[in-house]
Amino acid sequence: MLRTVLLPALAVVLGGGVLLASCSHTEAAALKSTSVAASSQDPLVAWESVRTVLQSPRCQNCHPPGDTPLQGDESRVHDQLVQRGPDGHGLPGEQCSTCHGKANLPDSYGPRQPPGVSTEWHLPPPDMKMVFVGLSSRALCEQLKDPTRNGHKDLTGLVKHVSTDPLVLWGWTPGFGRKPVSTPHADFVAAVQRWTAAGAPCPAATTASR
Repeated sequence: MLRTVLLPALAVVLGGGVLLASCSHTEAAALKSTSVAASSQDPLVAWESVRTVLQSPRCQNCHPPGDTPLQGDESRVHDQLVQRGPDGHGLPGEQCSTCHGKANLPDSYGPRQPPGVSTEWHLPPPDMKMVFVGLSSRALCEQLKDPTRNGHKDLTGLVKHVSTDPLVLWGWTPGFGRKPVSTPHADFVAAVQRWTAAGAPCPAATTASR
């Protein structure tokens, strides 16, 4: 009787071991893939690494197609139906700074606290929205390198922006309850540098966002 009980239990344990091994293998493969992309000298591979970051929730939530920002890891519509406003800082009486301070609140405050950044929270202005959500890889690429649509930045300016801007850097330290950008910031900057050094080529028009 004891043997009958133990054998199924052992099978469950062994099955769990196999499952855990499989998950570990999958995670290791994903990390290896990220590492390969980060070190590739192919500028289009580098661009794809850049695109993945830009279309992560930490970046795309402030780059929506409409005038309402998104929030959360699931990129849901912002609470209170916040609007972009005439300069990207919100509408009068409901500006971003009403809730978003100069820094993230301490972890002890718990989840769902408004994040903050030293340069003030904001969206791009309405005349240059810099949309990241829903764009194909090529469309995003063309937009990012176009000074008439990217905040008047040349390729050198783009590298500086992603390297030093506090609001960009916030994506890697987003505060309690938020997932940071999964690609290490140093790898992201290196990918931007490889892409821009090659003249910022864009993928074929058939390459869609993933």
